[in-house]
Amino acid sequence: MTQAYFLGIDNGGTMSKAAIYDARGKEISVATCRVQQLTPHEGWSERDMERLWTDTAAVIRQAIAQAGISSSQVQGVACTGHGNGLYLLDRHGKPLRNGINSSDERAQSYIDKWRENHIDEQVLPKTAQSLWAAQPAPLLAWIRDNEPEVFGNIGTILMVKDYIRYRLTGERRAEITDMSGTGLMNVVNVAYDASVPEAYGLPEITPWLPPLVESAETAGYITAEAATLTGLQQGTPVAGGMFDIDACALSSGILNPGQFSIVAGTWGNNQYIDRLPLVDKDLFMTSRYVIPGWFLMLEGSPTSAGNLEWFLETFFAHERMAFGDGFYAHIADMVSGTKPTSQVLFLPFLYGCNNGNLKGGFFGLDAAHGRAEMLRAIFEGVIFSHYQHIERLLKFRAFPEVIRLTGGAARNPVWCQMFADCIGIPVETPAGSELGALGAAMSASIATKYHAGFQQAVEAMTAIDKRYEPNPEYTAIYRAKYQAYRDLIKKIL
Repeated sequence: MTQAYFLGIDNGGTMSKAAIYDARGKEISVATCRVQQLTPHEGWSERDMERLWTDTAAVIRQAIAQAGISSSQVQGVACTGHGNGLYLLDRHGKPLRNGINSSDERAQSYIDKWRENHIDEQVLPKTAQSLWAAQPAPLLAWIRDNEPEVFGNIGTILMVKDYIRYRLTGERRAEITDMSGTGLMNVVNVAYDASVPEAYGLPEITPWLPPLVESAETAGYITAEAATLTGLQQGTPVAGGMFDIDACALSSGILNPGQFSIVAGTWGNNQYIDRLPLVDKDLFMTSRYVIPGWFLMLEGSPTSAGNLEWFLETFFAHERMAFGDGFYAHIADMVSGTKPTSQVLFLPFLYGCNNGNLKGGFFGLDAAHGRAEMLRAIFEGVIFSHYQHIERLLKFRAFPEVIRLTGGAARNPVWCQMFADCIGIPVETPAGSELGALGAAMSASIATKYHAGFQQAVEAMTAIDKRYEPNPEYTAIYRAKYQAYRDLIKKIL
């Protein structure tokens, strides 16, 4: 019998990735490409949609070549990607303008106005999430008022992974976990609701919302054109895929409320699942989880590992070249050479904030400190931002039994131990380097009937690689530093 493989595609905030897995979840190959970020104006974050597609096609070709397999052995494909932002097609299926990333801030004035007019309170019972600037609705309102020629030609509203799936299959579909996190759906009823766009003053957008598909439902097949560009076989089934927060949770084995999932990447996402949706003004977002009948409760902001990448690109260019593949181990060694008692604090708000409109910065530096202490402060500041979100979640539930950590921080053992020490709960990291792509591949394995359902796919394709137990002595130190971090924010606000 021919060996079966599954392709997961992940378009996040900074990278386009393609990874191939076997039916046991073994990672066969990974190919990546850095996303070209466009900032035509301050506060804007865009990407060229055609470039996004050709880059994604290139990493698919590369992943297949690296795997050393025939494309006929790829039994199924699925996509994941960052949530929210906006990717528009015209009525003929052509990209209308640059795609907009989830870190875009241009529409903040619309959020301010809607909150002033209590629109947030009006839609909350249905959307189950807060309003923020990079959701599709405020971005569409901005386009209506600033780019009317674009607005008048919209044919379809897509999320990033739905756009890539469209380019693979030619089918315009919206997958349900992703769309349930946009503020455009009735999350409680898990369906579109025309009253939601109407509340935003955007009644005309309802016909532009494409039909919904489930994560593990076949949503189309690889077209001849896509086969030529990607190296995939024409007719290969493509599953609905999922929101990247769901992909990371699923590939972490999140199947019950006793587990927490933390994604420490461009965004810092902190989440748990339950059978009942939580609707509360103090919760950032509730969305439909990848497993039908379950919901995902999330607190998050763009305050995570992206801060470290900025610092490294800005101040460690020479070391990155000199150390090559050992660069991040070198960074971890530098942090290990410092002590938790260091009083340097970092606010991880270079790309956004979970505390009003603050910007990032270091505090408490003196002449005795160097880059190593600044690196530790970044590691800690990111954890403190995550912990602030976790505290909000704990208003609604008890402490979890374990935290499953994914994202860039999960590749750094020193950082993982610091997460465990600071939060005071065991931290586990799943096996594999690209957990988002693995989650997508798992949905493809279910859609093609290689696994009977999500429980079976988790049992077959996921595993825990490492476990980090908290050090109570360090937990006490970090709790005091966390309080200093919170006090600093209060003083600045």
